[in-house]
Amino acid sequence: MELDKLIAVAEETFAANFIAYYQTHVAHVNIKSRSFYSDHKLLNKIYDHLQDQIDAIAERIRTLRGSMPDSLNTVLAISPIADSPVMGDSEDMLRMVHGLMETLIDQYHALNDEAEAVDYIDISNYCQDQIGILAKYRWQLEATLEDPQLP
Repeated sequence: MELDKLIAVAEETFAANFIAYYQTHVAHVNIKSRSFYSDHKLLNKIYDHLQDQIDAIAERIRTLRGSMPDSLNTVLAISPIADSPVMGDSEDMLRMVHGLMETLIDQYHALNDEAEAVDYIDISNYCQDQIGILAKYRWQLEATLEDPQLP
């Protein structure tokens, strides 16, 4: 069936978002630095957004007649983001979250491509909105890090 690939990529997107949410939340709770307050607030804004997307993506999977991944093992197995410890100093954690934003942007591009291939414009529109939001978070992280090595 044509929708099978779209469902699979939507499930991967769910899994990637879920892992990114968790890792960003851990960074938010554990970050320490002289700029703690602003870093803590930025990470809170990002993880709140990612948490909201857990339900939004799951509902889109259901509209395709798919099922939300039903175990953490499945989420870990299909996510393009690996389960790894969230550790280091504040710069390490912000860089990690920046990498998560990059991965999620790529994942939403892949989901958008699959949605457009089968004319699911509602999912395509959702993806494009998410790409814009995540790109803004990416930019905010880059500005916070003030690193000329980042694009």
